[in-house]
Amino acid sequence: MANTSSGHASRSGERWFLVHALPRAEKKAAWHLTAQGFRSYLPMVRKTVRHARKLTTVHAPVFPRYLFVALDLERDRWLCVRSTIGVARLVTYGDGMPIPVPLGVVEALLAKSESNVLRLDMDLEKGQDVRVSSGPFADIIGTLHRVDANGRVQVLLQIMGTAVPVTLHRSALMPAA
Repeated sequence: MANTSSGHASRSGERWFLVHALPRAEKKAAWHLTAQGFRSYLPMVRKTVRHARKLTTVHAPVFPRYLFVALDLERDRWLCVRSTIGVARLVTYGDGMPIPVPLGVVEALLAKSESNVLRLDMDLEKGQDVRVSSGPFADIIGTLHRVDANGRVQVLLQIMGTAVPVTLHRSALMPAA
Protein backbone atom coordinates (compact mmCIF):
# COMPACT_ATOMS: atom_id res chain seq x y z
CA MET A 1 0.00 0.00 0.00
CA ALA A 2 2.48 2.64 1.13
CA ASN A 3 5.52 1.45 -0.80
CA THR A 4 4.78 2.05 -4.42
CA SER A 5 8.37 2.48 -5.48
CA SER A 6 10.19 -0.10 -7.51
CA GLY A 7 13.54 1.08 -6.22
CA HIS A 8 15.25 4.09 -7.61
CA ALA A 9 13.62 7.41 -8.28
CA SER A 10 15.60 7.48 -11.50
CA ARG A 11 12.86 7.96 -14.06
CA SER A 12 14.34 10.80 -16.08
CA GLY A 13 14.73 13.67 -13.66
CA GLU A 14 12.93 12.13 -10.69
CA ARG A 15 14.27 12.68 -7.19
CA TRP A 16 12.97 11.73 -3.76
CA PHE A 17 11.47 14.50 -1.63
CA LEU A 18 10.37 14.58 1.99
CA VAL A 19 6.70 14.87 2.89
CA HIS A 20 5.63 15.95 6.39
CA ALA A 21 2.39 14.16 7.26
CA LEU A 22 -0.33 15.02 9.72
CA PRO A 23 -0.08 13.20 13.09
CA ARG A 24 -0.62 9.44 12.63
CA ALA A 25 -1.61 9.98 8.99
CA GLU A 26 1.51 8.67 7.22
CA LYS A 27 -0.25 5.62 5.71
CA LYS A 28 -3.22 7.73 4.65
CA ALA A 29 -0.91 10.27 2.99
CA ALA A 30 1.00 7.52 1.16
CA TRP A 31 -2.24 5.94 -0.05
CA HIS A 32 -3.62 9.24 -1.36
CA LEU A 33 -0.32 10.18 -3.03
CA THR A 34 -0.35 6.81 -4.80
CA ALA A 35 -3.98 7.34 -5.84
CA GLN A 36 -2.84 10.59 -7.53
CA GLY A 37 -0.16 8.73 -9.48
CA PHE A 38 2.87 9.62 -7.35
CA ARG A 39 5.39 7.02 -6.16
CA SER A 40 5.72 7.13 -2.38
CA TYR A 41 7.79 5.26 0.17
CA LEU A 42 6.88 4.97 3.85
CA PRO A 43 9.60 2.97 5.61
CA MET A 44 8.15 0.84 8.42
CA VAL A 45 9.66 -1.35 11.17
CA ARG A 46 8.19 -4.16 13.23
CA LYS A 47 7.68 -2.89 16.76
CA THR A 48 6.11 -4.38 19.87
CA VAL A 49 3.61 -2.19 21.69
CA ARG A 50 2.55 -2.84 25.27
CA HIS A 51 -1.02 -1.90 26.13
CA ALA A 52 -3.29 -3.19 28.90
CA ARG A 53 -0.80 -5.94 29.75
CA LYS A 54 -0.86 -7.21 26.17
CA LEU A 55 2.02 -7.26 23.71
CA THR A 56 1.15 -6.58 20.08
CA THR A 57 3.59 -6.45 17.19
CA VAL A 58 2.71 -3.70 14.72
CA HIS A 59 4.29 -1.99 11.75
CA ALA A 60 5.27 1.53 12.76
CA PRO A 61 6.83 4.30 10.65
CA VAL A 62 10.61 4.55 10.97
CA PHE A 63 10.29 8.34 10.81
CA PRO A 64 6.99 9.28 12.46
CA ARG A 65 5.10 11.92 10.43
CA TYR A 66 7.48 11.65 7.45
CA LEU A 67 7.45 9.77 4.15
CA PHE A 68 9.11 10.12 0.77
CA VAL A 69 7.64 10.94 -2.64
CA ALA A 70 9.37 10.68 -6.02
CA LEU A 71 8.90 13.78 -8.15
CA ASP A 72 10.20 15.31 -11.33
CA LEU A 73 9.74 19.02 -10.61
CA GLU A 74 9.78 19.83 -14.33
CA ARG A 75 7.12 17.24 -15.24
CA ASP A 76 4.92 16.60 -12.19
CA ARG A 77 2.18 18.81 -10.80
CA TRP A 78 3.92 18.71 -7.43
CA LEU A 79 2.00 21.62 -5.86
CA CYS A 80 -0.99 19.30 -5.35
CA VAL A 81 1.12 17.19 -2.94
CA ARG A 82 0.60 19.91 -0.34
CA SER A 83 -3.20 19.54 -0.44
CA THR A 84 -3.21 15.73 -0.41
CA ILE A 85 -5.24 14.12 2.38
CA GLY A 86 -2.89 13.24 5.25
CA VAL A 87 -0.14 15.63 4.13
CA ALA A 88 0.78 18.60 6.31
CA ARG A 89 3.38 20.00 3.89
CA LEU A 90 6.13 19.22 1.45
CA VAL A 91 9.52 20.09 3.00
CA THR A 92 10.75 23.12 1.05
CA TYR A 93 13.36 25.85 0.90
CA GLY A 94 12.36 29.37 1.95
CA ASP A 95 11.35 30.13 -1.64
CA GLY A 96 8.80 27.29 -1.63
CA MET A 97 10.79 24.87 -3.81
CA PRO A 98 10.92 21.29 -2.49
CA ILE A 99 14.25 20.13 -1.04
CA PRO A 100 15.48 16.87 -2.61
CA VAL A 101 16.65 14.11 -0.29
CA PRO A 102 20.38 13.49 -0.80
CA LEU A 103 21.04 10.84 -3.44
CA GLY A 104 21.37 7.32 -2.08
CA VAL A 105 19.49 7.84 1.20
CA VAL A 106 16.10 6.49 0.12
CA GLU A 107 17.75 3.92 -2.14
CA ALA A 108 19.70 2.56 0.86
CA LEU A 109 16.47 2.28 2.87
CA LEU A 110 14.75 0.53 -0.03
CA ALA A 111 17.65 -1.93 -0.31
CA LYS A 112 17.11 -2.94 3.33
CA SER A 113 13.32 -3.28 2.98
CA GLU A 114 11.23 -6.38 2.47
CA SER A 115 7.55 -5.81 1.69
CA ASN A 116 7.83 -2.19 2.91
CA VAL A 117 9.30 -3.30 6.27
CA LEU A 118 12.81 -2.02 6.93
CA ARG A 119 15.13 -4.81 8.04
CA LEU A 120 17.63 -3.29 10.47
CA ASP A 121 19.15 -6.68 11.22
CA MET A 122 21.01 -7.24 7.94
CA ASP A 123 24.49 -6.12 8.99
CA LEU A 124 24.60 -7.48 12.55
CA GLU A 125 27.83 -9.11 13.75
CA LYS A 126 28.72 -11.37 16.66
CA GLY A 127 29.71 -9.35 19.75
CA GLN A 128 27.68 -6.31 18.67
CA ASP A 129 25.27 -4.56 21.06
CA VAL A 130 21.72 -5.00 19.80
CA ARG A 131 18.25 -3.85 20.80
CA VAL A 132 15.32 -6.26 20.70
CA SER A 133 12.62 -4.55 18.62
CA SER A 134 9.70 -6.95 19.00
CA GLY A 135 8.39 -9.66 21.29
CA PRO A 136 8.34 -9.92 25.07
CA PHE A 137 11.90 -8.61 25.36
CA ALA A 138 11.23 -5.47 23.28
CA ASP A 139 13.53 -2.51 24.03
CA ILE A 140 16.04 -4.58 26.03
CA ILE A 141 19.66 -4.21 24.93
CA GLY A 142 21.95 -7.21 24.79
CA THR A 143 25.01 -8.62 23.06
CA LEU A 144 24.73 -10.75 19.93
CA HIS A 145 26.31 -14.07 20.91
CA ARG A 146 25.56 -16.51 18.09
CA VAL A 147 23.96 -16.50 14.62
CA ASP A 148 22.88 -19.64 12.75
CA ALA A 149 22.14 -20.19 9.05
CA ASN A 150 18.35 -20.25 9.65
CA GLY A 151 18.21 -16.66 10.90
CA ARG A 152 18.05 -17.62 14.57
CA VAL A 153 20.31 -15.70 16.94
CA GLN A 154 21.30 -16.03 20.54
CA VAL A 155 21.46 -12.77 22.44
CA LEU A 156 22.82 -12.29 25.95
CA LEU A 157 20.35 -9.96 27.66
CA GLN A 158 21.19 -8.19 30.90
CA ILE A 159 18.21 -9.00 33.11
CA MET A 160 18.37 -8.35 36.85
CA GLY A 161 22.18 -8.12 36.77
CA THR A 162 22.67 -11.46 35.00
CA ALA A 163 23.43 -12.27 31.36
CA VAL A 164 20.54 -14.44 30.20
CA PRO A 165 20.85 -16.22 26.82
CA VAL A 166 17.71 -15.77 24.69
CA THR A 167 17.13 -17.27 21.24
CA LEU A 168 15.25 -15.05 18.77
CA HIS A 169 14.82 -14.58 15.05
CA ARG A 170 17.29 -12.01 13.77
CA SER A 171 14.44 -9.88 12.36
CA ALA A 172 13.56 -9.01 15.98
CA LEU A 173 16.89 -7.19 16.39
CA MET A 174 18.38 -3.85 15.44
CA PRO A 175 21.72 -2.24 16.25
CA ALA A 176 21.70 -0.56 19.66
CA ALA A 177 22.07 3.19 19.32
